[in-house]
Amino acid sequence: MKMIKTLAALALAGAVLAGCSSKPEPVESLGYQETSVSIDAGTYQIPAVVTTPQGGAGSAFPAIVMLHGYGSTKDEAGNGYKIAAPELAKKGIASIRIDFMGYGDSTVDHADYTIDVGVREAGLAADYIAALPGIDPARIGVLGWSKGGAVALLAAGRNPVFKSVLTWAGASNLSGVYSAGGYEAARRNGVYVAEFDWRGPLNLSLEAFEVAAGTDILAEFSRSAAPVLAIAGSEDTAVPPETTEQIRAASANAASRTLIIPGADHTFNIFTGDMEAFNVLINETIRWFGETL
Repeated sequence: MKMIKTLAALALAGAVLAGCSSKPEPVESLGYQETSVSIDAGTYQIPAVVTTPQGGAGSAFPAIVMLHGYGSTKDEAGNGYKIAAPELAKKGIASIRIDFMGYGDSTVDHADYTIDVGVREAGLAADYIAALPGIDPARIGVLGWSKGGAVALLAAGRNPVFKSVLTWAGASNLSGVYSAGGYEAARRNGVYVAEFDWRGPLNLSLEAFEVAAGTDILAEFSRSAAPVLAIAGSEDTAVPPETTEQIRAASANAASRTLIIPGADHTFNIFTGDMEAFNVLINETIRWFGETL
């Protein structure tokens, strides 16, 4: 239970490298537009925000799907995704960020959520943005933070639409969320109720625990041809920084790599008021998708 709360709190509560600027520096400055949308998932709707570049007449832009962490929302820890999306758009990279089932503006119960559902929602978001005017459907990537990173890896392993992958403090397994204690509670009661200090409780079904236990994230990701950049902070106490190397080693693409940002925590210090590490994170994210999409 303590591990679950620690990982969840850090997921919501959101190097200094030689030659890297601490501020995003667009090669070209485009405007951007944000639109709230709903994606049809059959029996429910997925709330999302689409951020698209404005300008660059005649261009077909690449796009990324942004997947949030455990206990968080589509805008992410400290509004991290809300900050990053316009910066990506200014560099000509569109994005769509979603609320997973039971999170944020979602109106359905999280008790129906499993990792497989999250992967399906990521695919539906990719289909949605790929069909928009001005988007190149052959250049779709995926970004995931913490638990969202695990979903991003699975999505890439199962769906060839994703041509590039990036994880921010991405998890390679889900034992911190789907713990043995939570499983026993779900087995006894049919559901485990996860409590948080900053939001209402989440219901986790027995099926969610069983699906997670039966899923080898890195083995599934190894089926993807897409390159991955796994970024973490050196001071991350929720997801060990060495997880980045596990992710890189599982990749089938020789261009995959890792990056450790010195002094950064699980949320890349976004809550400290010092944005240097987070700006490096955005800059490297822009660079990665600019090179691989």
